[in-house]
Amino acid sequence: MSIEIRKPDIPAPVATAHAPKARFPAKACDCHAHIFGPQEQYPLLPKTHFVPHVNPLADYIRMERILGCERGMLVQPSVYGTNNSLIVEALQSKQFDLRAIAVVSADISDRELEDLHAVGFRGIRINTASATKGLKMSDAPRLAERIRPMGWHLQFFADLPGMPELEAELAKLKIDIVIDHFAKIQSADGLDAPPFKALLRLLARDNCWAKLMGQYFVSAQFPHYPDIAPFARAMIKTAPDRIVWGSDWPHPSAREKMPDDGDLADMLIDWTPEEAQRKKILVDNPARLYGFK
Repeated sequence: MSIEIRKPDIPAPVATAHAPKARFPAKACDCHAHIFGPQEQYPLLPKTHFVPHVNPLADYIRMERILGCERGMLVQPSVYGTNNSLIVEALQSKQFDLRAIAVVSADISDRELEDLHAVGFRGIRINTASATKGLKMSDAPRLAERIRPMGWHLQFFADLPGMPELEAELAKLKIDIVIDHFAKIQSADGLDAPPFKALLRLLARDNCWAKLMGQYFVSAQFPHYPDIAPFARAMIKTAPDRIVWGSDWPHPSAREKMPDDGDLADMLIDWTPEEAQRKKILVDNPARLYGFK
């Protein structure tokens, strides 16, 4: 069967990011990035909200080495649905110290979960923030029961401003949860906006983590997004032992202006002037969450 090759409809990432203004600590981990392969080998779902460029593992590793990251977390992108094969191959290649987050069906078998664990997957992502079809919030409690014994967690692309009821649903889950993309809060709404207060309440719970990443979802102040700083610092203050950082390379949701990953790394440096806290976010917290040795 022939595959329709679709033209990318988003910008390509910055070809060569600049190095951060301060050296990242040894074993630093970029906790959120994606890779994309040729459509002939890795077909996209028929309907996707973006069409990516080819962004292979080699380009990803080159970017991480510029930033000074020695570890990485690859997140299954929505355009591939539950076909995690590209990331499986990246993990099996052993070219970089990687873990991964899968997208799965609600009826995935125990054997399939065990196979994913064996190659380096450590969690499942549930996307409640886009029109992509897949797991629903109602699937989370049962999945949590199944993956908790494996030491996995549930990662949520959550839209707290658009779905305020998510706070109560997330709070019920008896497993570690990780919220990415700042839960799509809007910096223009201010620190006292109900969605951000809800995010902080969730972060105050012992099982809730968050990723500092996806600034372009939160702020329009490209390229350095200075208005995000007080939000990031408030999140770090609330849960210093459960915050991690990610680049979100190659930034498939940055539709108009493509950030430089070096600038994104510099933002974390500004948010964490104390090296001990930066080490927690880049090394210690990811090691606990993802099982790096």
